[in-house]
Amino acid sequence: MADATDLPGVPALGDIDAYLEAHRHKSLLRFITCGSVDDGKSTLIGRLLFDSKMIFEDQLAALASDSRRLGTQGQEIDFALLVDGLAAEREQGITIDVAYRFFTTEKRKFIVADTPGHEQYTRNMVTGASTADLAVLLVDARKGILTQTRRHAFLAGLLGIRHLVLAVNKMDLVDWEQDRFDAIVADFAGFGARIGLSAAMAIPMSGLRGDNVTHPGDAAPWYRGPTLLAHLEEVAIDHSGMAERPFRMPVQWVNRPDPSFRGFSGLISAGAVRPGDTIRALPSGRDAIVTRIVTADGDLPSARAGQSVTLTLDREIDISRGDLLADQSRPAPVADQFEATIVWMADEPLLVSRSYWLKLGTRLVPATVTELRHQINVNTLEHLAAKTLQLNAIAICNVALDQPVPFDPYEENRDTGGFILIDRLSNGTVAAGMIRFALRRSENVRWQSLDVDKAARALMNNQVPRVAWFTGFSGAGKSTIANLVEKRLHSLGRRTYILDGDNIRHGLNKDLGFTAGDRVENIRRVAEVARLMVDAGLIVLVSFISPFRAERRLARERLEPGEFVEVFVDTPLADAEKRDVKGLYAKARSGALRNFTGIDSPYERPEHPEIHVDTTREAPDAAAERIVAWLLADAPAAADGNRSPRYTSETGRDPTASGTDEVEGDAP
Repeated sequence: MADATDLPGVPALGDIDAYLEAHRHKSLLRFITCGSVDDGKSTLIGRLLFDSKMIFEDQLAALASDSRRLGTQGQEIDFALLVDGLAAEREQGITIDVAYRFFTTEKRKFIVADTPGHEQYTRNMVTGASTADLAVLLVDARKGILTQTRRHAFLAGLLGIRHLVLAVNKMDLVDWEQDRFDAIVADFAGFGARIGLSAAMAIPMSGLRGDNVTHPGDAAPWYRGPTLLAHLEEVAIDHSGMAERPFRMPVQWVNRPDPSFRGFSGLISAGAVRPGDTIRALPSGRDAIVTRIVTADGDLPSARAGQSVTLTLDREIDISRGDLLADQSRPAPVADQFEATIVWMADEPLLVSRSYWLKLGTRLVPATVTELRHQINVNTLEHLAAKTLQLNAIAICNVALDQPVPFDPYEENRDTGGFILIDRLSNGTVAAGMIRFALRRSENVRWQSLDVDKAARALMNNQVPRVAWFTGFSGAGKSTIANLVEKRLHSLGRRTYILDGDNIRHGLNKDLGFTAGDRVENIRRVAEVARLMVDAGLIVLVSFISPFRAERRLARERLEPGEFVEVFVDTPLADAEKRDVKGLYAKARSGALRNFTGIDSPYERPEHPEIHVDTTREAPDAAAERIVAWLLADAPAAADGNRSPRYTSETGRDPTASGTDEVEGDAP
């Protein structure tokens, strides 16, 4: 476009103030384009930008040049290149990342997110849809409704999008046959009704040619409905609805610029607030009165959903980042267990009972998926049994948190009901979740305070209760060394107990197999038992392969600083195989035994164990003496608050001269 007067709605050159004032009061619609790969999403957005005169002359010249070199339309303009900016996107002709574009018309402002259609990048579609008011679901008229079409429609419904346009694209490639259009609409109608999207607006179009995108097409006289742009301009989106809901503001920051000012900053996600209102801080449940609403431009008489403000209160109460300020008369519920819908977005599968970070609003807490209720087949909406989730799977599950958090059901408030799960080792986002409701037992079960505590029991036992966690390959020598440690402690009059992998599998964990998920649950249960034994004042020796760092970290976090001692029994795999009295390594090598640690299942070496036993250099007796000395010493905790000074191996004789392990019960 040559100058500002070409912009939609600009009244006249020089009258920019009038234009900006009119523009400021236009409503804003956020929408996404979604659907299967190659259905024309990026091309459609490019056409909207072009016809809305939102492309400058230099951009248009670059687009024409790029179209000749990289486009898929011969010598014609390839509008998809306006949105697909990554080199990989242009090379492959697909959308990978979410691309956001702004454009405006005389009636409304728009932010559109172009989301990828490839199944591998479904997680990026979820990102784009999480803030959208409307979804334009594209369907290639030649292919009809595909699995990814249904998946994106289902996700749009899950994420609270209730306005949907079924854009039957590339109608020019099927000669604008009305029967083809009607068949696609009918195919989607039954599915849409089952997921709550029965009111979809169906529009036949050609994104490349522009028919029924911004102007009516002459090729389909049988269609009498609006163009896509006309529908986007007129669809009623109620942005005021959140302002009518109970007040909610997640605390982003405790604002203390000087000793005389203490405020709580955040984005109001629902409702309104005024000075004099009584609010409740959650999860503590303490009440206070709002005295000021502070912004960079001065105090406000009121604030509502969508505004970022700082609130000051009439009294000092303990409020931290992650807390929720809520309407005192209609506070958010607080719970530590939920039923939720999750969309798994990682290449690594979900492991039930593994600890993840859960981020809800501004709050970050440890959480585990305790039960997979069922997985959902996006084609049939059938409920399927599942023990794990793979990439792009959608499921209903139970989630347990380490501490109670305030929340609202997702259907009532996206901000206080939507969460993500984060891998605790990689810090990568692995799932998006939507809270359905709190589990009843989270409200009824409370921790019972007891008069005789761990300190009293430890004093009676005359020892510092600790857990020595022996980890290493099957056959490394863990049980041998743990047994020697217990014998020495017993001779010194210490009260101990060994939790051995083989023995635990005969009782407590006899219902578990050797899948990755079962092994995570195996270690979780043992970690809880070890914690209870430490609470009883015992010195606990745990001998498990425990191949995953995440679960060893979980066990560490169940205890107080200095109580967890990680003992890495470091034996080369070849040496461990030589000690295999049960022949399990041989079975694993032959393929007769699956998921065997070190063969076809990984072992993640400890990065910073408190005690490192190199069995090629140190005898079991010597290693046991070092471990006993550590357990009986009042070793101070290290600077990180949960790790004590490390011991490393000294040179010694061949450990095999003193005996070998049986293959432990947490093998394979």
